[in-house]
Amino acid sequence: MSSPPEVLEPLAPPSPEPPARPATFWGAVREAVHGAHQHDYTQGSIRRAIFLLAVPMVLEMIMESIFAVVDVFFVGRLGADAVATVGLTESMLAVVYALAMGLSMGAGATVARRVGEKDPEGAARAAVQALAIALAFSLVLGIAGAIAAPRLLELMGAAPSVIATGSGYTRVMLGGQVVIVMLFVANAVFRGAGDAAIAMRVLWIANAINIALGPCFIFGLGPFPELGVTGAAVATTIGRGTGAGIALWSLTRPNARVVIRRRHLRLRPELMKQIGRIAGSGAFQAFVGVASWIGLVRILSSFGSEVLAGYTIAMRVVMFALLPSWGVSNAAATMVGQSLGARDPRRAERAVWLAGFYNMWVLGAVGLAFVLFAPAIVGLFTADPDVARYGVDCLRVVAAGFLFYAYGMVLTQAFNGAGDTWTPTMINLGVFWLFEIPLAWTLARTTGLGPHGVFLAITIAFSSLAVVSALVFRRGKWKEKRV
Repeated sequence: MSSPPEVLEPLAPPSPEPPARPATFWGAVREAVHGAHQHDYTQGSIRRAIFLLAVPMVLEMIMESIFAVVDVFFVGRLGADAVATVGLTESMLAVVYALAMGLSMGAGATVARRVGEKDPEGAARAAVQALAIALAFSLVLGIAGAIAAPRLLELMGAAPSVIATGSGYTRVMLGGQVVIVMLFVANAVFRGAGDAAIAMRVLWIANAINIALGPCFIFGLGPFPELGVTGAAVATTIGRGTGAGIALWSLTRPNARVVIRRRHLRLRPELMKQIGRIAGSGAFQAFVGVASWIGLVRILSSFGSEVLAGYTIAMRVVMFALLPSWGVSNAAATMVGQSLGARDPRRAERAVWLAGFYNMWVLGAVGLAFVLFAPAIVGLFTADPDVARYGVDCLRVVAAGFLFYAYGMVLTQAFNGAGDTWTPTMINLGVFWLFEIPLAWTLARTTGLGPHGVFLAITIAFSSLAVVSALVFRRGKWKEKRV
């Protein structure tokens, strides 16, 4: 899949660049990390706008991934039951992440549209309504989760020893989910407004606190109590809670793109309903993706633990490699929302194709490296030859489709940035549930390909998703979406 010819041609007579435009690549990186607060992303160079938005968003995604990595790193010293607790709880939190992602789509799309319309009051009102919805839902789910934590672990198939060891961890993580959701939504407001650097710095602070407090609460260092695996949840919740607090405080600062004042705090049912519609379909979109992975794991589990372990290693590598692409995709979503708000759909469309083109080069290079060096990469995670064999096969097959994934990720986020969350939801439903899972079962069970057939189904499905998304995107119905 290649970039449309018009991507490299000017959209219109070029707008004058801001006088402070950096002359070097690293100068642009410094500006992006520091925060280009005065930059108007609805005018001027699209390439520069994507870069200034994408750099902090890429770093933000990397910071987000560190939470889980740090927890597993420290908890791994406590034994298998503690690690199993983290894994089972993360599975339950998938519902929370789906809710948070849906609300983030609603908040980001609405705020971006208002900012593009040069309506800061409307952006502030939208931010308040999204945060209010997030607070209400996460509090209710958090209380229920904290009360039912041991029972939920039991329903997930946890052994009695895991329930005894991990109930505290699960109770804190589920009970404190309000900070997860509020942090997601507040950072989506910043991204939609074009203040991506603030969202990045908030995650830096939250991670630093988590990394510092994790071993203290887990192992009882210094004056801290020794809480074992529960200490990991306490540290993570404190880190995320601090980040959420800083994010909410930043929304009241006079120099922010979206500034919340007391007059904005009134609840507006119609606006909440509008954001809720986007959030609901967005949450379902996330759930469709999560459920499809569960279906694939169920098929692979029938081939033995070595297959499942190899697949897990390969997909962890793939997911980490895709993080920068999510940053670029989120940048495209912001450009779409703001450009539509500025009544410039042509700029929105060109930004999407250009972001996809850049993403294709980045992921293409990564995919080639994975194909060539898969044995060495997988070997860093396992010495078991059977596990390594399946891991290498999975990594190579999945990486072969990276060129398609690059466009598919950007196009999905472009729909979401326009507030058209139902289109990618229906595409995902058709591609992943109605096509990928049956194809994986057929290739694995009836053609004799075994696990290799499941890996092929992943690549075929994600490549198909990119093609279908591109065809639907070119029809342009997303340009008519009212937010």
